[in-house]
Amino acid sequence: MPRTCFIFNPTAGTGRRAEFPELLARYFGTESRGDYVLRPTEGPGHATELAQAAARAGCRVVVAVGGDGTVNEVGQGLLHQEHTAMGIVPRGSGNGLARHLKVPLNLGRALRRLREPAFSRMDVGRVNGRPFFCTAGLGFDARVSQQFAQAGSRGLSTYMRVTLSEYRTFESVPVVVETNGVTLETNCYVLAFANASQYGNNAYIAPDANLQDGLLDMCLMDALPPWRAVQVVLGMALGTLPRTGGAAYSRTSHTTVRAATPIGCHADGDYLGHGTDFEFDLLPLALEVAV
Repeated sequence: MPRTCFIFNPTAGTGRRAEFPELLARYFGTESRGDYVLRPTEGPGHATELAQAAARAGCRVVVAVGGDGTVNEVGQGLLHQEHTAMGIVPRGSGNGLARHLKVPLNLGRALRRLREPAFSRMDVGRVNGRPFFCTAGLGFDARVSQQFAQAGSRGLSTYMRVTLSEYRTFESVPVVVETNGVTLETNCYVLAFANASQYGNNAYIAPDANLQDGLLDMCLMDALPPWRAVQVVLGMALGTLPRTGGAAYSRTSHTTVRAATPIGCHADGDYLGHGTDFEFDLLPLALEVAV
């Protein structure tokens, strides 16, 4: 089996998609030489199956070529592997984990790095057993993820349009949060659990998050009136949100949340549905990454 398997989402991103196989040949040679294989995905969940198959076959590195959704699927297929690491060639609209790991957004530079990568391990978060690698959460973020998936176009401009539209109508939901031996009754506008520092597009929800500390950074916003929304937007853009007072932070390895009415949930920007009972926990150093 070739040393490297590239799992390629042909629909990811907003730019030219046909260029990637050509770039891959430029930096890694032709596939026929046997140094790598290129596997396109055919639908939701397929990247996980391809990653598992590549690991079983003995690939040292399995590369997610796509956005955060593709990264999430490939990562799920490689959990707890001792001899197979995940690489990333970012081609999405947010690229949250790639940005945290300082993977170049330029395709050629990202491929050049993967020819001689460094290896390390990272924590993996879970919400109701579903792994996430960057962020997960409840409330407004999940609503935006739900509507963004249905918007018909990708990119930052679409994301901002959806965010502004949903902000006009979204309302907080009462929740009971149990974490670190404390029970908190509050309202949830946003309740985010960050393994990495940002959502993507350099929007830093938890700028001090560490992928190897065995903890999730929990960020709570009980309401978001216009004056606080300005604080939050500026704080996320500048990486200073914890110091603005726009959100409350704590660190946790296990948290349960019960909502008074069904509330939306997302993992790595993928809308998972509405529910009332949630459990967030962590798998320490469960994934090896090649960066």
